[in-house]
Amino acid sequence: MDIALLVSLFLVFVFSSLPVAVAIGCAVICFTLVYPMGNLSFVAQNMYSALNSFPLMAVPFFMLTGTIMEVGGLSQRLVRVANRLVGSATSGLAMVTIVACMFFGAISGSAPATVAAIGSIMVPQMVKHGYSREFGAGLIATSGGLGIIIPPSIPLVIYGICTTTSIGDLFLAGIGPGILIGLALMIPARLIGKKRGYSGTGEPFNAREFATAAWEAKYALFVPVLILGGIYGGIFTPTEASIVGVVYAFAVSMFIYKELKLNQLLKMFSTNAALVGTIFLLFGTANSLSFLVSATDLPSRISDVLYGITSNKYVILFIINIFLLCLGMIMDTMSANLIFSPLLLAIVQPLGVDPVHFGVVVTINLALGFVTPPMATNLFLTSTLTGVPIGKIVKESFPFIVAMLIALALVTLFPQISLFPLQLCRG
Repeated sequence: MDIALLVSLFLVFVFSSLPVAVAIGCAVICFTLVYPMGNLSFVAQNMYSALNSFPLMAVPFFMLTGTIMEVGGLSQRLVRVANRLVGSATSGLAMVTIVACMFFGAISGSAPATVAAIGSIMVPQMVKHGYSREFGAGLIATSGGLGIIIPPSIPLVIYGICTTTSIGDLFLAGIGPGILIGLALMIPARLIGKKRGYSGTGEPFNAREFATAAWEAKYALFVPVLILGGIYGGIFTPTEASIVGVVYAFAVSMFIYKELKLNQLLKMFSTNAALVGTIFLLFGTANSLSFLVSATDLPSRISDVLYGITSNKYVILFIINIFLLCLGMIMDTMSANLIFSPLLLAIVQPLGVDPVHFGVVVTINLALGFVTPPMATNLFLTSTLTGVPIGKIVKESFPFIVAMLIALALVTLFPQISLFPLQLCRG
């Protein structure tokens, strides 16, 4: 009865058009009034303990790093590198878009930021060279999801905090799946391009021109090396790395590329502060909800139900993948990650599932949520950027979603895709 009430309250408030953080807080308070867990001070205590976290400070700084680099001219230079690398292939500009999203994902850690930065450059270029605007919109909406898989990734930071998993390990584990998904997206891009006659630049690959483009973009390409190298070299923690990223991005954008202006900083700071305030409120209320979930012993009850169906690890992971895919359609990435990651990890960890590997699986599922309605943040953003209706974007993105689902299945079944960089670093 207690679990039914908690779940019902959560669903009622979440679907009542209240902001998610407020809805969760209302559900927690109402449940506590019916099933006293002590006085309501535990809500404030849990909110404080959630926010009194040094690793949590990485979130606003990684967000700010991506914003500064988006405005500071790094995205254009990354696109040039990608164009020199794969632009000559069939459907070359589509390939360039995917590679550029991979590069920018290694800077921003955000799917919407990747869509905005790369989509605003590449979709007009594709249209100019004969690609349909709908195809370009579907491609960028899906490829933008690479922004939260390739490290540094804000959802991986969130997962690491709420499950007490090493953020540095999660970053390394995102490299293999990020590359795999990028390659998977290139397959339908090439097949569709071949069928529709989407040609490349017509210029053969030139190592010298590629090297020149890479040299011009060296400061942008150095960001993931700086962050991951610093973390695994023991120079700084992930939180300290995020601060280093902000300072580095500011210095490069302001003094080297000279495309960031002082009058743009205030707008960036205010926008970032509003997002951070929303995230921190969500963190606090979600932590209180997690406390109630643990107090009602919900993880073990769900485990008993699943184990009653099957004890096969891969079948249970398949069921969880289906659940997460459905969840991504109706709940934003941050809320879904905070509320359900600890719960689901408690179910699969006794089966021998590595927490780092599971974090990557969760993140790929949530990346798909960016392009699966009705939430589908990337779809709405892409529609705004391109003027293409949502329905047409969904139709064009379907082959790319299928490619991501296949990659998700491979990552789920073969943990080594995620874990091999960790094994290499640990010797």
